[in-house]
Order: sequence, then structure tokens, then C-alpha cells
Amino acid sequence: MGNNGLRNLWGARQLASDRIKRLIDYRINERIPLERLEHYYGKIDRLADEHHESVGDLRGRLDDLQRRFDEVERLQRWTANELERIVPQVAAQESQLESLREKISAAPGGDEAQAAESRTLIDEIRREHAQVRVRLTAVAQYEDRLRKLEDRSE
Repeated sequence: MGNNGLRNLWGARQLASDRIKRLIDYRINERIPLERLEHYYGKIDRLADEHHESVGDLRGRLDDLQRRFDEVERLQRWTANELERIVPQVAAQESQLESLREKISAAPGGDEAQAAESRTLIDEIRREHAQVRVRLTAVAQYEDRLRKLEDRSE
């Protein structure tokens, strides 16, 4: 490469260095007026305050949702426990109702007083059975609502 190549390289280095110095000098000498800077700082402060307010509001909403979710979860556990407790009772009543139906259909002709008493007993059991079914339907609807609320909160 020789002496000429070294001089050319030194010249290119000097040229790049001068251009960078001029760019830096331009940025330093081209100052932003104080009023403009104060305006920008004020705007940044206002935006930061709005951001902090928004974050605070969102934290409050999140805390409220967490509290509500905990309450829904507690109620759901209670409902599931009650349902587990009631299901065997309903099954037992259905079994009793079925055995009474079999007795009535297989019962020999007895006196009218016994038949009336049996009918009254069967009607009472059917009424209780219907009430239990209504309660179970209500529990199922409630659990469905809880599930939908849980799905929305996720």
C-alpha cells in the first residue's frame, strides 16, 4: 500500500472526524428555547401524573375484582358441598318413590282407607320430590352462572 495509501487513509479519517465534530457542534449550538423546554417538561409531568392515576385506578379495580372473585369462589365451594350432600338424599327419595309405586301396583285390593292413606303418602313424596328437583335445578343454574362469571373474569 505504500506511503500514498497511508496518507489517503489519514485524510479519510480526518474528513470523517471533521464531519462528526460539525454535527456535534451543530447540536450543541442549536439550543431549544427555555419556554419550549418548560412546556415539554410540564407535558411530561402531566402525562406521568395521568399514568400514575390510571395505574392506581386499575389496581383498585383489580383488588375489587379479586375480592369479588374470592367471594364467588367461596359460594361455589359451598354450593358444590351442598349439592354433594343433597344428591344422596334425592337418590334415596327416588328409590323410596319407586318402591312405593311397585307396592301400589302389586298391592292386592285392600280396604279403601289404606289405599287413601297410601295415595296421600305417595302424593306427599311426589311433592317433596318435585321440591328437591326444583332446588337441584336452581343449584345447577347457580353453578352455571358462577362458571360464566369465572370465565368472564379470566
